[in-house]
Amino acid sequence: MTQMAGKACIVTGASSGIGTATAQGLARKGAKLGIVGRDGARLEAVAQECRDLGSPDVRTYKADFASLDEVRGLADSLLEDFPVIDVLVNNAALVKQHRTETVDGYETVFAVNHLAPYLLTRLLLDRLVDSGPSRIVNVASDAHTFGAMEPDDYMSTKAFKPMKVYGRSKLANILFTFELARRLEHTGVVANCLHPGFVSTGLARDNKAAGVFLKVARFFPGVKSPADGAATTLALACDPVHVRGEYFANGKVHRTKDYARDPAMAARLWDDSAALVGLD
Repeated sequence: MTQMAGKACIVTGASSGIGTATAQGLARKGAKLGIVGRDGARLEAVAQECRDLGSPDVRTYKADFASLDEVRGLADSLLEDFPVIDVLVNNAALVKQHRTETVDGYETVFAVNHLAPYLLTRLLLDRLVDSGPSRIVNVASDAHTFGAMEPDDYMSTKAFKPMKVYGRSKLANILFTFELARRLEHTGVVANCLHPGFVSTGLARDNKAAGVFLKVARFFPGVKSPADGAATTLALACDPVHVRGEYFANGKVHRTKDYARDPAMAARLWDDSAALVGLD
C-alpha cells in the first residue's frame, strides 16, 4: 500500500500529538482523511494543515471516546461518508490521575483506550473487509509491561494506580490486535499494533502530574517528537507489511511480554469487550 494517493484513511486522536503527525504524514502522501478528536477547533486547524500538505479531501469528526454512544454515532457518520476505508488508525488515548467513570459507568482509561477503539473497529469491520487490501493500526505502548491483564477487574475497582491502569489498557490494545488478526486471517485486512516510543505529547491532559512531566521530558535525550513517534504508525499504514497480529517498535517487530500473546486471554478479552459494548 505504498501508493496512498486517494486512499481513505481514518485517524482517531488526530487533534494533537502523534495523531496530528500521523494525519499530516498521510496528507503528504495524498491520502483522503477522516480525522477524529474531541477538540473541534483544533481538529479544524489540523484539517487545514493537512489540506495544505496535499490531502485532496479532509473531513473532521468531533467525538468523545468516553461515550460509547458518540463512538456509535461516529461509526455511522464514517460509514455514510466513506464507501471505502483503506486504513483505520486507532490512536486516541489518555491517562487519568484519579479513577473516574464514563457516562456508561466504565472506568475511563479502559473505556477510552480500549473499549472505544474496539467498538469503532467492530462497527467499521465489514467496510474494511469489503475495502481490502486494507489496514488496521492500533497504537499500543511498551507500558503493557507494567503488569498482566486482570480480567476480573477490568474497571480497576480494587485499586487505581494511574500508570498501571494505563499499561493494562495498552495491553488490551495488543491482545485485541492479536485476536483481531486471527479472525481476519483469510481476509484482505492486515492488523498490527505498535509502541511509538517515549513521546512528549498531550496524552496526559487529564493527569496533571504526568502532564507536567511530559512537558519537561521533551528536553530529555532520546525523547521523540510527535513526528518521530508517528513514523512506525505511518509505516504500518502505508508500507508493504508481510506479517499480521504483530507488535512493532522503531519500525520492526518487537517482542512483548508472554501475557500479551496469550490466545486464551485475547479471546476472553474479545468476548468480554463485546458484552461491555453491546455487540455479539
